[in-house]
Amino acid sequence: MKSWIRWAILHSVPRTYLRTRARRGDPFAEILTGYRAGANPYPFGDRIREQGPIVRTPLSWVSADHEVCRKILRDKNFGVSPPETLDLPRPLRRLLRATDPKLASPVEPPSMLMVDPPEHTRYRKLVAQEFTPRAVGRLHDRIVEVTDELLAGLADRPDADLIEDFASRLPVAIICEILGVPTEDQFYMLELGHAGAPLLDVGITWRAFRRATAALQASEDFAEGHIARLRADPGDNILSKLAASDNLSMPELKSTVALVAGAGFETTVNLIGNGMMALHQHPDQLDLLRAEPDRWPGAIEEILRYDSPVQMTARTALCDTEIAGQPIARGEMVSLLLGAANRDPAVFTDPGAFDVTRTNAREHLSFSSGVHSCLGASLARMEGLVALSALYERFPELRLTGRPERRGLVNLRGYQRIPAAPGLAAATSRTA
Repeated sequence: MKSWIRWAILHSVPRTYLRTRARRGDPFAEILTGYRAGANPYPFGDRIREQGPIVRTPLSWVSADHEVCRKILRDKNFGVSPPETLDLPRPLRRLLRATDPKLASPVEPPSMLMVDPPEHTRYRKLVAQEFTPRAVGRLHDRIVEVTDELLAGLADRPDADLIEDFASRLPVAIICEILGVPTEDQFYMLELGHAGAPLLDVGITWRAFRRATAALQASEDFAEGHIARLRADPGDNILSKLAASDNLSMPELKSTVALVAGAGFETTVNLIGNGMMALHQHPDQLDLLRAEPDRWPGAIEEILRYDSPVQMTARTALCDTEIAGQPIARGEMVSLLLGAANRDPAVFTDPGAFDVTRTNAREHLSFSSGVHSCLGASLARMEGLVALSALYERFPELRLTGRPERRGLVNLRGYQRIPAAPGLAAATSRTA
């Protein structure tokens, strides 16, 4: 009953309101309800940008302007902590507090994703050593090894799913090794991550909410048992070091596991899958990469810009301030459309074009910016580079065998299924 009440307040009521706003042509509501125009959110971002660099809506302030988004992400006057007072009647706020299951979640404090300095600084410093460019560089050979193993398993298969059989399995294998998770538990971790991903959206169904909440509970139970095992038998991994120290409490440790695990593969799955489809839809760009393989690092940046794995984030004003001439009051929230900002024509020439030679593609905001910039950005870039370049080198005749399916999520934008025959000349299907 408590879960149903919480879902009704956080998702059912907002979904009804958002659908009404969307029917009236509110572009932000149309984005949040899942793109009435289909799988393409970017025209709605364009419409918001045309209204101004930062726009007041009944839901929140919102921006699709690259300069404004970047400024707010770096501005100490804004934080990730939720507003002190939700814009809800007091009885509903009390109900939310009473029904909070207090589960370890990557999108709830004490996750470093949802706390501001100095707490954020302390958490990040403890974990950052595992994700420096040098530390990630030491993982290169292992990433190549796992990639080769997965691609060998795809050879001559007429019915492969490039998401399930490849794009998801590489990053989950690597992040599980970083966390000391046994190989036999990788699929379980992946399953829990996929089940919990809808919690990043607004207005999800009761079934999705119930499944996601159950996944959070299972993830917390798994993390608690895994931490206990590592304390008894530590390995050479970051979690063993954290578990053996007194630097983090058990709730903080479990939140760290939830964040590193979820962020470590959910976004990278989308990067690889979105990259496959961008190259499939633009064969001239794939031909260029085959002729000039040194362009692959730039291609990864363009994939991140062109179809961002994470579409939006939010910040709350920590004091009365002003952005682009608009007064923002303390406690007000600003929704930042990262994917739309990555297509701001003031920064990116012909932003709707996919161009692996784009010289400023790295200016994208797909990994956020400022103190909350993605800790695993170097790892995601390396995994994307190794995975995509190896895929097309090994399977030059790669063809799709059916219609790719989107995940059906708003914030985590990617594919759920890409059917293909990697080693065979199958029928081409350039639909997305």
